[in-house]
Amino acid sequence: MSAARSARDDRHRGRIAALQLLYQREVGGAVGAELDEAVRGYWVDHPAPEARRLFATTLLQGAIEAQDRIDPLIETAADNWRLSRMAVVDRTILRLAVYELLAAVTPPAVVIDEALELAKTFSGEQSARFVNGVLDAVKRALEESSDPPRLEARDVKPRPQSPKSNP
Repeated sequence: MSAARSARDDRHRGRIAALQLLYQREVGGAVGAELDEAVRGYWVDHPAPEARRLFATTLLQGAIEAQDRIDPLIETAADNWRLSRMAVVDRTILRLAVYELLAAVTPPAVVIDEALELAKTFSGEQSARFVNGVLDAVKRALEESSDPPRLEARDVKPRPQSPKSNP
């Protein structure tokens, strides 16, 4: 496997981990130390290279910290859908993807493609179409905005993990 393909695969798996952790937070209500413990437990159960853990944690923390900027973008783009009425998996995928669009590190086409893969895997074809429509509308809104609410890389810093979180 080429180094580029390996890196893409690692980032894809990082997105899966971030999705699972954000879903756990959404459904279980874990916050603060409880969320930190859930993250540590996840990596104990699912050992991964440091780069994947860092990427997943950055996505997780970024989506959580920027939620007040993310949710209005999703609600505006999702005609006739309130966040509270969306399937939890779809809402979680959208939050992660919109965070990535705002962070502007990964090309938008890649972000949307990855979100569609997550939706197909964890939710279904109909959800993938819904996610695609919402993300396309968010992407267009960000492109058309004279002052898009982009996040700076410094906005999200991964919290240091305790030594026992490194399996």
